[in-house]
Amino acid sequence: MSVWMPSAPCTPGACIGRTGSATAVPRAVARIAAIVVLMLGGIALSPLGGRIPAEWVRRWCRWIVRAAGVRIRFTGATAPTSGGLLLVANHISWLDIPLLAAVRPARMLAKSDIRDWPVAGPPAARGGALFIDRDRLRALPDTVARIADALRRGQAVGVFSDSSTWCGRAQGNFRRAVFQAALDAEVPVQPVRLGYRVVGGPASTAPAFIREDSLPASVWRVAMTRGLVAEVEVRGTIPAGTRPDRRSLARAAQPDATNRPDRTHATLPA
Repeated sequence: MSVWMPSAPCTPGACIGRTGSATAVPRAVARIAAIVVLMLGGIALSPLGGRIPAEWVRRWCRWIVRAAGVRIRFTGATAPTSGGLLLVANHISWLDIPLLAAVRPARMLAKSDIRDWPVAGPPAARGGALFIDRDRLRALPDTVARIADALRRGQAVGVFSDSSTWCGRAQGNFRRAVFQAALDAEVPVQPVRLGYRVVGGPASTAPAFIREDSLPASVWRVAMTRGLVAEVEVRGTIPAGTRPDRRSLARAAQPDATNRPDRTHATLPA
């Protein structure tokens, strides 16, 4: 275990169970085909980088989630649309990445092996992802410095601060190191809470991508599950200079199931 690769207790065998009903296999295959088409479109357009309007990026990210058959429910605040911003969220699924970008397009902090993933790796690299070798403690100061530099230049950086995927019924504590970048750059922090459930039912672990689980298996499980809803709770921004150190800043940003904003929401159809 390392600073950037903590070990979550969640495993597919212990945590992932069937909730809700399954969709038909042909529909699941069609969903996966739609995801692949959208990803290939992203790869084709990725050389344009920052010239693509932010609203187009948000829509593309929503389309990916909806193509998987997952509805999206946004609640809470609205993220700033300009200026340096550290977006921090809990981590459950591969779906978390487009969901966080749908809040505000950002340079994602990602583990280095994602660069080599088929389909997803190329657009991540061309889209400005900040890659880190999480097994090397010595890489930590340089990573914090690179994040702070991006924030000073007015960019948004997205980080899954628990540094490991959890099943969704439990979550890890936010790691403090990345919050030092927000302190150094003197920018606000935008906490986001992510969760998944079946319509009318309890929290679902079907979208979880944990431990020895494979990406194809996780994608197939999502595509086969009927009635999934992704809940994106955007909490109030923590202004720069309101927390004295990274420990208190991480604690303030930590999602808390008992601290929820007004339930006004919009649900996008699948």
